Amino acid sequence: MALTESVKEELSRQHVKTTSERKAEVSAMLRFAGGLHIISGRIVIEAELDHAATARRLKTTVMEVYGHNPEVIVVSGNGIKRGSRYVVRVVREGEALARQTGLLDARGRPVRGLPSVVVNGSMADAVSAWRGAFLAHGSLTEPGRSSSLEVTCPGPEAALALVGSARRLGIPAKAREVRNVDRVVIRDGDSIAKLLTLMGAHQTLLVWEERRMRKEVRATANRLANFDDANLRRSAQAAVAAGARVERALEILGPEAPYHLKYAGELRLAHKQASLDELGRLADPPMTKDAIAGRIRRLLAMADKRAGELNIEGTESSVTPDMLES
Repeated sequence: MALTESVKEELSRQHVKTTSERKAEVSAMLRFAGGLHIISGRIVIEAELDHAATARRLKTTVMEVYGHNPEVIVVSGNGIKRGSRYVVRVVREGEALARQTGLLDARGRPVRGLPSVVVNGSMADAVSAWRGAFLAHGSLTEPGRSSSLEVTCPGPEAALALVGSARRLGIPAKAREVRNVDRVVIRDGDSIAKLLTLMGAHQTLLVWEERRMRKEVRATANRLANFDDANLRRSAQAAVAAGARVERALEILGPEAPYHLKYAGELRLAHKQASLDELGRLADPPMTKDAIAGRIRRLLAMADKRAGELNIEGTESSVTPDMLES
């Protein structure tokens, strides 16, 4: 089951304790899932939902809290919208429900954001408003770099009201317009987890957190592997370049090269991509990393000094750009 569907399935079964919380949820659900329509001079409320259990929850709450009996219409999916849609409609007493849920103000004008009773309500009301908004038009993506919890809003006023409710809960949310559609987005993983907990999606949260941890571990392993690969590549490049310099140093010094320095240089030439640690272990008798590095360093310095006296190219001239490419 997709994460979004899993969250909605769990939230649609969530028990709400107080009447004010149920009212806040219904107000948000109606505001974000549809709104008011004028049909034959009569105000009709319609909420289009993509989840059957959510539609049943909305109908039940409207009946129990407000005493109206909505009808539920199932709309089969087509090429654009796959899957069935569920339209919860109140026709006969639409205007009364609109006033009761705050979709109309005292003067009968449509409210563009959330009702003031919800905006100024308790913290529990703010949680219920978010639950209703998510059930209406929310989505949750897989954890990772682009993970997000998102709600599509009917307008900028509703988006700002939802952002304000999130701020009251200590959750950073942002309102943005994408392709002329207003959205409220939460991207921080800890904030998403906190909101899922508050809304009551505990089982989905466990699944989401498990996937989040798995991706973080995998990303860390990939970063370490890339870091190790880069270090090995640089080490090999440095060894090849050092081998070219040693070869030039032995050409410059010829028989003048001291035996112990010449031995270290020949060891470098015989194993051009080996690390200094490996060269030390290959020596007879074995030497430490610092000992082998010191001998090669003195060999190069002696050769460069001799090249300066003879006015010829030193050991650096043997290092080509190809040896230093990543």
